[in-house]
Amino acid sequence: MEEQQQGEQTKPKKILCIGLVCLDIISVVDKFPEEDSDSRCVSQRWQRGGNASNSCTVLSLLGSPCAFMGSLCAGPVASNIPDVTFEDFSALDLSAFKWIHWEGRNADEQLKMMAAVERRNAALPRQRRIVTSVEIEKPRENLYRLFPHADVVFVSKDVSRQLGFHTPQNAIRGLAGRLRAGAVLICAWAEKGADALDADGTLLHSDAFPPQHLVDTLGAGDTFNAAVVHKLANGDARTHARMHAHTSESNAIDDRGRRRRSGCRLQEALTFGCRVAGAKCGFHGYDAIADQLTQM
Repeated sequence: MEEQQQGEQTKPKKILCIGLVCLDIISVVDKFPEEDSDSRCVSQRWQRGGNASNSCTVLSLLGSPCAFMGSLCAGPVASNIPDVTFEDFSALDLSAFKWIHWEGRNADEQLKMMAAVERRNAALPRQRRIVTSVEIEKPRENLYRLFPHADVVFVSKDVSRQLGFHTPQNAIRGLAGRLRAGAVLICAWAEKGADALDADGTLLHSDAFPPQHLVDTLGAGDTFNAAVVHKLANGDARTHARMHAHTSESNAIDDRGRRRRSGCRLQEALTFGCRVAGAKCGFHGYDAIADQLTQM
């Protein structure tokens, strides 16, 4: 057992993204087409897409060891491909991962996956626990059950509006009650930047950083999510402890100090996410993200 633990500590642990991979067919035009008009296509490209897949691409470009888990087809065309099931997830060696991010899709199966991680975490010291995050992007009632089952929750503008919140600040305040104790809530709102609620209830904000020329917004949200996770997951070893900290009378002072540091790290991650997502909107695809890091 001791040798196994030493092996786990020496191997670089990965960030696992679970969700969709698909084919995006992108047509480029000179300007946004008017309704009922014809536009000549300047160019076209086929590009791997899907929220979780895009986030995994960005994590890799940012330098985070990562892995993707999703359903792939054997041929060029596919339909009705099943999502990842709990049975699929159960075959994983979870000791290989320090962070697991779910793109909210098949909630019934994903809740089982999250519960399995929670059970594993409960038996481990804080520094060896897996941090979990979930993206709730689509306004589907079934997905809202995922809110209280992750350490970090990304909620979209569409979901916020569907639930009656029309600013990111109102969404953060209004949805906080759906989280479990100590969780972080993040809401990106395009040109308005992003807001977050830290583990101690502190509201945080970052402005947007739009590029000089807007070129390609496809996957900007996935880029933001990945950049935030990258920044949070690659802090010092205490980051994991802070994500799983619970206040008691004996450690209340220490927890307050931890949470202040956690708030600073979350602010850094929020701003970094907005910067990377903004830069990505200034070029096609994702490959230039690594080149942009020197300017951030």
